[in-house]
Amino acid sequence: MAALTIDSDQRRALRAQAHHLKPVVMIASKGLTPAVLAEIDRALTAHELIKIRVTGAERDIRAQYLETICDTLDCAPVQLLGNLLLVWRPNPEKRAETPRASRAKTADNNNAAAFVRRARRQALTKKRNHS
Repeated sequence: MAALTIDSDQRRALRAQAHHLKPVVMIASKGLTPAVLAEIDRALTAHELIKIRVTGAERDIRAQYLETICDTLDCAPVQLLGNLLLVWRPNPEKRAETPRASRAKTADNNNAAAFVRRARRQALTKKRNHS
């Protein structure tokens, strides 16, 4: 089985996070070759969470691919949906940077939300004054 396991809450959060992602690796007719595994490893190192598209394979073969990828590359299987595999492996170097980056994003989001609230208030005030 997979070397890295995640609980259902983590799985749900990762699926939500991956919703907008495009597949970065494709497994085609030649199957899961060492070159494809190397590319998946590079993508996991760069992105942590990736989608992999599998073409021309039955469901049980796709499940075997997912298990092989997770065992070989020490990553967690997040989802197998149709022709897409979703895998996650934490990157310790990215983890060290994440808290600062997330605080900055939160501050930006709060500023954007405050801007939207002010704009809506101003629009409502103008609407009331013209009525």
